[in-house]
Amino acid sequence: MTESAAPEPSGAARYIGRFAPSPTGPLHAGSLVAALASWLDARAHGGQWLVRIEDVDTPRCVPGADQFILQQLATCGLVPDAPPEWQSARSAHYQRALDQLVAQGHAYPCACSRKDIEDAQAALGHARERHAALPYPGTCRHGLRGRTGRSWRFNATDFKQKQALPPDGYASSAINSIANNTLHWHDRRLGLQQQDVARSVGDFVLHRADGLWAYQLAVVVDDAAQGITDVVRGEDLADNTPRQILLQQALGVPTPRYLHTPLVCGANGEKLSKQNGARALDLADPLQALSQAALVLGLPALEHPHNNHLGDAQTQWVAAWRRHYNGSP
Repeated sequence: MTESAAPEPSGAARYIGRFAPSPTGPLHAGSLVAALASWLDARAHGGQWLVRIEDVDTPRCVPGADQFILQQLATCGLVPDAPPEWQSARSAHYQRALDQLVAQGHAYPCACSRKDIEDAQAALGHARERHAALPYPGTCRHGLRGRTGRSWRFNATDFKQKQALPPDGYASSAINSIANNTLHWHDRRLGLQQQDVARSVGDFVLHRADGLWAYQLAVVVDDAAQGITDVVRGEDLADNTPRQILLQQALGVPTPRYLHTPLVCGANGEKLSKQNGARALDLADPLQALSQAALVLGLPALEHPHNNHLGDAQTQWVAAWRRHYNGSP
């Protein structure tokens, strides 16, 4: 994928990280944890920190939320090292990536609706679990059978590699391999992870039936285009990583290192999110909000909590992050 291919690292010190919020509302306590963690990791490595507004799911985006998020970050002293980018301006790049996957035989059109998938799985005795999508049963993998394609899917089922994935990316220290159709990968916080993508997810969507680009394709294309070496994000996104690694391999772009942070949960024990009514951050005292986020990340309390300026606190947290993660990927 020519446009998105990032240059190889020039040395061990090369580091480009990012925070990629969706503008579906203001930042809340959970999203501040991910923002702070990604910023700290970049600063601990002496690298760059970028912000990308992930607004491909336009029906869910709230007008003005992108600018509000950027202002929230600035209030917290989290300022990107380059101008932010918006996914909504990058449709042509996603189309080129899809065209490449189709030409390579890694993507195919799909005519199935959600109900079609549920009916097919029900016929196999499988019911949808709460908060989980049913794996795609492969109905259109070998042809539409006279139906009209509605979306495009990645053929994860047939994308099988029995050898270790080539260490041509940034994650050369990680364990990335596919054995018995199960992808093994390493997370800097969670350790060794694994998933059989074909069995757990099935052939996943790249371009949706409503004409919008799927998150999985957009994030892989953009991480490669921006030369992202390290992805630091919430633990709820960890199960997306195997799909993204498969796409990185299919498109021939580097695989970043990954670190997934602890989640902030609401009173009901579920992950705090905009969908379950998480309140916008109260930034009347930015240092207090950041201190709470730092505690979630397992960082020690500030040495002099009542006498710190924001810059002093950030310096302490960067040092603590470096000690906690040994300052190395």
